[in-house]
Amino acid sequence: MKYTKHFSTRKTPQNEQIPLSSQVENSAGGYSWKVDDWTLLKRFLILGSEGGSYYVDEKKMTVESASAVIRCAKINGKKTVDMIVEISDNGKAPKNDPAIFAMAICAASENAYTRKYALQNLSKVCRIPTHLFKFLSDIKELRGWGRGLREAISKWYLDKNPDNLAYHIVKYRNREGWNHIDALRLSHPKAEGVHQEIFKYIKNGEMGNVPETIRAFEALQKAETNKEIIDILKSFPELSWEMIPTQFLKEKSVWTALIPNMKYTALIRNLARITANGTLVPMSELVQAIVKKLTDVDSIKKSREHPLSILMALNVYSNGRGEKGNLSWIPIPRILDALNKAFYIAFDNIEPTGKRILLALDVSSSMTWNNIAGMTGITPRVGSVALAMATARTEENYHIMGFSHELVRIPVTSACRLDDAIRTIERARAGGTDCALPMVWALENKVEVDTFVIYTDNETWFGKIHPAQALKEYRNKMGINSKLVVVSMLVNKFSIADPNDSGMMDIVGFDTACPAIISEFIRG
Repeated sequence: MKYTKHFSTRKTPQNEQIPLSSQVENSAGGYSWKVDDWTLLKRFLILGSEGGSYYVDEKKMTVESASAVIRCAKINGKKTVDMIVEISDNGKAPKNDPAIFAMAICAASENAYTRKYALQNLSKVCRIPTHLFKFLSDIKELRGWGRGLREAISKWYLDKNPDNLAYHIVKYRNREGWNHIDALRLSHPKAEGVHQEIFKYIKNGEMGNVPETIRAFEALQKAETNKEIIDILKSFPELSWEMIPTQFLKEKSVWTALIPNMKYTALIRNLARITANGTLVPMSELVQAIVKKLTDVDSIKKSREHPLSILMALNVYSNGRGEKGNLSWIPIPRILDALNKAFYIAFDNIEPTGKRILLALDVSSSMTWNNIAGMTGITPRVGSVALAMATARTEENYHIMGFSHELVRIPVTSACRLDDAIRTIERARAGGTDCALPMVWALENKVEVDTFVIYTDNETWFGKIHPAQALKEYRNKMGINSKLVVVSMLVNKFSIADPNDSGMMDIVGFDTACPAIISEFIRG
């Protein structure tokens, strides 16, 4: 009898556990390593659980993520809150909702220190009223209103200078079923001076000694013509499009007056609208100004705009039609080019490694199931090609390939524009998942690789050998001490990277530092 037919530490089918390892069964029926709660927490904060995945529904994924937050908070409340703040405040996540939810969990902790520390840092995560209202909606389901919570909400309002507070209350008037009247009624802030005047305005519309922003907002609400709106915007350029009555947002002249002073996020979210209504005309001065603003490094960094948000804006704009409704437009190529450039600027600086890098994209069916962080049209498969190109653009010696249960040709290079690359990856055929294929292919074809970078959801199950085993076999037979970087594109508790091998690293996809960290790991 050949006993190694049934027991081998070097070559084990992926639907079986590697003997003597700490692997666990993943959601696809294969075996992977379980990541620790800190890794799961970071994945949740960056990628969220909106929409679930191919194998795990939204509810189960959210429960698992929330449970990880609670466990981390019990182990070290300060470290947990600091991680939430660091990811939120530095714009490392495409959406702030997971951070707000995690902060609410910490603010409802059984540990008094964790509760207090979370509430002390509330304004670092809830920077605008939209965030605050989301927090209030979440915290309502987790705890009651106590003194600490009331003081934290009061402090949120009182710590803002009057002009800044005035701007926020007229721009963000209500969200999540909450408004400023609700927040003030429950927190009872003790205000003096201009703050007190602003609170009177919120509660009953009193126009006492309020900042000029509030007076300008009220004037906008009473305006009857485009000219009146435009005159007010000229006098108060800081006013935002959300403050303008809906009937005037169809007018080109109003948008022309708004655009020069629009903030970055507002601009990329309204590109489709202002192209569709004819405000933007190819080769016009306005388009030139927008292109300059879209690619301005300082504007991108200051806005905390996440690469994934820019990628979604590019994807939506390039489609020429809205996902809902009848809105359609002809995309302006220069704006597409600008968004493409902005996507790469939004990442941390990446240093080239000079190494031989194989960028392997998991194009299996599970990578097409839902959107990352609820971002329209950005499935894990689409996100993976964009992330891979961020690395490829800085390297001279790379190869991009796709895989499912078989190798899949991906005719994409770093010179491709992102919207073209997205269309290419969307046409790739899907299938099962064998994350060992990149190493198997490289060994069979004697391709010299210093680092394999695999973009996946870690739900591998199909192959005859585990990815970690395939890497070790490649190292032994090729005589190259190759590394493996596993870029996790979804929130789950699995990884194909062996935690006991220092040459393998697991990283959260779409952390803004992701390509830079990959570069640092490759360089050693």
